[in-house]
Amino acid sequence: MPDLLYEKLEGRYAGIAVLTFNRPERRNAFSPELLVRLAEAWIDFRDDDALRVAILTGAGDKAFSAGGDLGRLLPLLIGARAPEDDWDRRLMDEDAGLMGTALLRPFELYKPIIAAINGFALAGGTEILQATDIRIASTDASFGLTEVQRGLVPGGGSMVRLPRQMPWCKAMEVLLTGDRISARDALAAGFVNEVVAPERVFPRALEFAERIAKNAPLALRAIKETALRTSGLPLEEAFRIEHVLSTPVSRSQDAREGPRAFMEKREPVFTGQ
Repeated sequence: MPDLLYEKLEGRYAGIAVLTFNRPERRNAFSPELLVRLAEAWIDFRDDDALRVAILTGAGDKAFSAGGDLGRLLPLLIGARAPEDDWDRRLMDEDAGLMGTALLRPFELYKPIIAAINGFALAGGTEILQATDIRIASTDASFGLTEVQRGLVPGGGSMVRLPRQMPWCKAMEVLLTGDRISARDALAAGFVNEVVAPERVFPRALEFAERIAKNAPLALRAIKETALRTSGLPLEEAFRIEHVLSTPVSRSQDAREGPRAFMEKREPVFTGQ
């Protein structure tokens, strides 16, 4: 079985992609193969106009992801071992940039991503969550950026993203101690949207995905792109970006279809045009 599963749902759930870390025996730790496949999946998801929203999760019920595989990935990244196979070589190809793409840092992906967190998310597991938009956590989930305890830094985006997604003091506690926080603490800090029973994690994420997939894709992308690109900018500059991104949406066929469907008391049929 591949280290990452990538599925495009059909029928009722058309427009939804599911990406699953598939190394439950290794707590879904990131291997070179997993990261290469993850980068390829994100690229395909971005470029497939039929897909509107993705769900990111981990196989099994113990771990979303323990982050980088300490025996396989970390030695490769710090130069303690040379590339041994094609997965290693592809990941280390700086021109390809697959490592950054896998962690969505930097990678322009403006379609919504929902995280279904079925267990603990540590190190890289918590890092990639910060690139998602809606997060559903199990009651037994926990989160932590443990890199500092091992002489490393959470350089997959957390030193930049986390203080923007949590109150400053809580974010610095997570970053500087390397200790875990519970799902309830994460909810209180606004890091996750909901905490549900373990058996409800994926179904609840799917409910969100189904609801989002019904909306106009051009509008969805413009909303996420605006939110990302204007983060931290002065209001005047941010409003200019918002205007540039919203104008094409207001002139689209979908912008005419939405009000027409409302007046005709039917569900809109959005085409992304």
